[in-house]
Amino acid sequence: MIRLENISKTYRTGAAGVAALKDVSLEIMPGEFVAIMGPSGSGKSTLMNILGFLDRPDSGTYLFNGRDVTQFSDDELAVLRNRVAGFVFQQFYLLPRLTAVDNVALPLIYAGRRSGKQTALYRIRDVGLAERADHWPNELSGGEQQRVAIARALVNSPHLILADEPTGNLDTKSEEEIMGILKDLNRKGHTIVLVTHEKEVAEHAKRIVRMRDGKIISDERREAHDGSAFLQLSAASTAADSLDKSRSSEAIAAAFFDHFRQAVQAMTAQKLRSILSMLGIMIGVAAVIAMLALGQGAKSALEQRLAALGSNLLMVRPGARQVGAVALEAGAVTRFTLADAEALQRLPQVSGVSPYVRGRVQVVASGRNWNTLVEGTGAAYAKIRAAAPTMGRFFTEDEIKTRKKVVLLGNTVVRALFNEANPIGASVRINRTNFEVIGILPEKGATSWRDQDDVVVIPVTTAMYRLLGRDYVDSIDVEIKSAELIDEAQDAIRALLMKRLRINPKSLGAIEIRNLAEIQETLKSTTETMTMLLGFIAAISLVVGGIGIMNIMLVSVTERTKEIGLRKAIGARKRDIMSQFMIEAVVLTASGGAIGILLGIAASWTLSNAAGWATEVSLFSVLLSTVFSVAVGIFFGLVPARKAAGLNPIAALRYE
Repeated sequence: MIRLENISKTYRTGAAGVAALKDVSLEIMPGEFVAIMGPSGSGKSTLMNILGFLDRPDSGTYLFNGRDVTQFSDDELAVLRNRVAGFVFQQFYLLPRLTAVDNVALPLIYAGRRSGKQTALYRIRDVGLAERADHWPNELSGGEQQRVAIARALVNSPHLILADEPTGNLDTKSEEEIMGILKDLNRKGHTIVLVTHEKEVAEHAKRIVRMRDGKIISDERREAHDGSAFLQLSAASTAADSLDKSRSSEAIAAAFFDHFRQAVQAMTAQKLRSILSMLGIMIGVAAVIAMLALGQGAKSALEQRLAALGSNLLMVRPGARQVGAVALEAGAVTRFTLADAEALQRLPQVSGVSPYVRGRVQVVASGRNWNTLVEGTGAAYAKIRAAAPTMGRFFTEDEIKTRKKVVLLGNTVVRALFNEANPIGASVRINRTNFEVIGILPEKGATSWRDQDDVVVIPVTTAMYRLLGRDYVDSIDVEIKSAELIDEAQDAIRALLMKRLRINPKSLGAIEIRNLAEIQETLKSTTETMTMLLGFIAAISLVVGGIGIMNIMLVSVTERTKEIGLRKAIGARKRDIMSQFMIEAVVLTASGGAIGILLGIAASWTLSNAAGWATEVSLFSVLLSTVFSVAVGIFFGLVPARKAAGLNPIAALRYE
């Protein structure tokens, strides 16, 4: 079964080297019970580690069932440790976060077997601990813990059982029980290799190999080897003969869920540390969501107000003119009339025109009065400025021609004059002239400098000739058929008005045309930039939180070095260890991210309701925060995971 030929092993400490094994040759047949004895430093533990695929020799050949395992990769050796060899350690190495049966089932995770719990219960029963299966390691005596370790070594039905000082920490009674179990296993055909320095323990074996200074000095066979055991086990299939380097999808899924369960157990075992680890991610995700909600809310509010200005809209105003060395104010020389507005309507690029005048007036109704802004407009105003009334109707072209005394009220004026009453059909006095209320304008909101709902709208002719006493308009709103025609329309409007008003073509400032689409685009891009800036600043806290996760995981790797060594000793591959620590990091960050999402939504609600700021939590911000938090976990969990996966199992088990 095992043949060692001229095996040597030297441990290097700086420039100095310690020869642990020197040209050791040894053969072990299937079904043997071999005890390896020797004083401390004789090399017996190093020999066992090589026999159990935990360590590699510097030179020599190790044949297992005829195959040279010194040429195997680390993952192939891990498979052998999992399926061929079972380890019983002097220190037991039971994981404190797992019950006895879960400790026994641990090797099954790395074997990809789903029925782990039931198989582990069978092994617990075989060592006489059926009634203690659900107890924690600290609830078991030393002898019981060693029995659990033996059950763990047997759970994958290995051909080779290696016991390193299995009775070193036990009393006499427990020692006898453990040796009785090992002898019984040997009678059932298992090959046993026992390392001990106690003569009375070694005498239970059928063969005693003594070592000193890294060499075998004697090999005593106390009982003749039974050939039937040899025939039985030599015909058996072993992992070395049919090494399966891949795993089925079912086995991978089983391993993932086991790693996930253990990650949750690791988090709950250190609750305070886990919460502190998640704190940075929680704050980062909450900040990202709250800041993006604030930016999105500001953007939506701005878009709503810009929509009130209309789309593809040009505002045409009389500009300032230079007379000699004197610059006159806007409108001092150039003035627009209703005829100019009608002329603009006939341009092919134009879809709608609304002349506009404004002034301050006093409005009286129901014994209340209110000073507000009056706007005289055309019938197209409702469409151009997105001002279709929420109640009632807008005035018509006929009402404009006949200078009808009809009015639409803004919401602020309605509240000031009528409180909760319906004003439609009521009569109001504007500068001592009676008007009939025919509609209520849509609510447009207020800014720090102006309340857009503190306004009344009347026909432009009524405003000019009945109320304000003017024969000119302040400006003309022109709606263009499409955004692509805006530049062309501006040139056509300027050319037409300069021709009608007989303005010198060189006086470009005589007519001012404001493109609201450009203003809207500028404001939108500014808001988007501010939103991105807020999100970027908030994302920095996510990165800081990720660094905190990495630090905690690195500490966790150091604290759990022996656990990592144990997992490798029972068959965990590098990718298994990496997967476990990566899953732990992702679970930490994802949990912190989930709590952070709730905190971010709560913060947005608080900003909206308590501070009065416009906020809007979007699905994008939630998905972005979730993906970013998981990505942070993967990125910052990679370094600790690689460190854990790269640990040498022997060095890890001996770590203090």
